[in-house]
Amino acid sequence: QVQLVESGGALVQPGGSLRLSCAASGLTLNYHAIGWFRQAPGKEREGVSCIISSTTYYRDAVKGRFTISRDNAKNTVYLQMNTLKPEDTAVYYCAVGRYCAVVGGDPSRGGMDYWGKGTLVTVST
Repeated sequence: QVQLVESGGALVQPGGSLRLSCAASGLTLNYHAIGWFRQAPGKEREGVSCIISSTTYYRDAVKGRFTISRDNAKNTVYLQMNTLKPEDTAVYYCAVGRYCAVVGGDPSRGGMDYWGKGTLVTVST
């Protein structure tokens, strides 16, 4: 059974940093595409970043601020988030699938098969 568990969400001030983690069990992340998505209150879930092999994708709003990475030995993927803004406030989800779908230049939900339950990131003073 595939399980994805996100952690690292917190309340942080604007300009601060957080690192989210997604620990996987039941599959080997190294052989899959892994994505980070977010959903703000009242908004649709949107793709933030995706990694497959050594290729990474980011939505424009986070380019230069967020970095996706993976630790194959720990079967864990990370999302380092710097220079956080209030508009980054959302529940962040990791997902694993067959490929990184990109629509209009942004990572998309297509290609993802398994989802975690999310971790809340709040950027506020």
